[in-house]
Amino acid sequence: MNRLFTILIIVAMVLGVLVGWAVHQYAAPDQAKDIAKNLSIVTDVFLRLIKMIIAPLVFATLVAGIAHMEDAASIGRVGIKTMFWFISASLVSLTIGLIMVHLIQPGAGMHLAIPDAGPMGGKAASAVDMTKFNLKDFVTHIFPKSIVEAMANNEILQIVIFSIFFGTAVSALEDKAPAVLALVEQVSAIMLKVTGYVMKTAPLAIFAALAATVATQGIGVLATYAKFVGGFYVSMFLLWALLIAAAVIFVGPRALRLIAAIRSPALLAFSTASSEAAYPGTLQALEQWGVSKRVASFVLPLGYSFNLDGTMMYCTFATLFVAQAYGIQLTLGQQITMLLLLMITSKGVAGVPRASLVVISATLTYFHLPEAGLLLILAVDNLLDMGRSATNVVGNSVAAAVVAKWENQIEVPVEHAQTAAA
Repeated sequence: MNRLFTILIIVAMVLGVLVGWAVHQYAAPDQAKDIAKNLSIVTDVFLRLIKMIIAPLVFATLVAGIAHMEDAASIGRVGIKTMFWFISASLVSLTIGLIMVHLIQPGAGMHLAIPDAGPMGGKAASAVDMTKFNLKDFVTHIFPKSIVEAMANNEILQIVIFSIFFGTAVSALEDKAPAVLALVEQVSAIMLKVTGYVMKTAPLAIFAALAATVATQGIGVLATYAKFVGGFYVSMFLLWALLIAAAVIFVGPRALRLIAAIRSPALLAFSTASSEAAYPGTLQALEQWGVSKRVASFVLPLGYSFNLDGTMMYCTFATLFVAQAYGIQLTLGQQITMLLLLMITSKGVAGVPRASLVVISATLTYFHLPEAGLLLILAVDNLLDMGRSATNVVGNSVAAAVVAKWENQIEVPVEHAQTAAA
């Protein structure tokens, strides 16, 4: 299914570019705009579907995760060290994405006009509106007056705050309110399935988005996409270098063998655009390298929920790319807020197919950036998903090795011990 979906994505991209080029070349400017407007029906429907799943998905997955956090806390010391590493790595990956997107400026050349209204009829932000930010407004805004209102308006941070309170309360109950917890887990499973259905329509949306963009902007817009994709992969390799350097510092030179050991699962994650597909191979590679089964079986599953370094860096990179494309300036305070928001929300939808699109959509809504900006990154999201999936494997492997070192749980593999004895 992954291979077929990838083929459909590629076909949609090629057809979208060809159709858009033909329209731009042979149709009058007014006709090209009309065709692009008709194509936007498909993309608007896709955006509505994305927005439809945000509130219930974030609420259910975040509450279910928090309610089960007692399992991690009961492990005590290992859990604390693991979460410390995850939070530190998250901040580093988010910051790299923020710095690199400012240095590369991949969206600066697009000069897109800010739409009067998004597909949901909401008012789009202007550069003037985006500068109105102060601490009082932010602090008061994150606490919902009504969770129903917050969900209706897709106020992602308000939903997160309510979910934290709700999940913590469930976890604090002695019996953990089994009926409520079971319901939340069932809603989470259902929303994951719904998300999968929505993402199956992505090839149609990609075709329409690319065709409409090329029809109005011309074939030259592909240079911007190349800069965006290339800039992200440069940022990703920088993150890899920092992760490997951290592994060498905390674990020692033997950490370089770990990178070689996880080469196969990382390639699998890259080729399938799924870090989950590489989970069994990653776990086996970690244990063969020397991470104890106790640490590996704890850190790795937790990492798939709390330590998606590639996904988090991409969310920062892509959100600011959209802001640059529309010429919208975010203040330093807003960008710091964005980092903290992404660090939380990326945990809430971990494991969701194309989770980054859901997180980015929620972030665009929160900062009143044009929702149509999601379509700009949708066209090349599959290419970038391959890189961030492989990065997630590397990040989680390094985390497991570092925690194992801190716990003195790195064991010499049997074959290495025999070689040393000989």
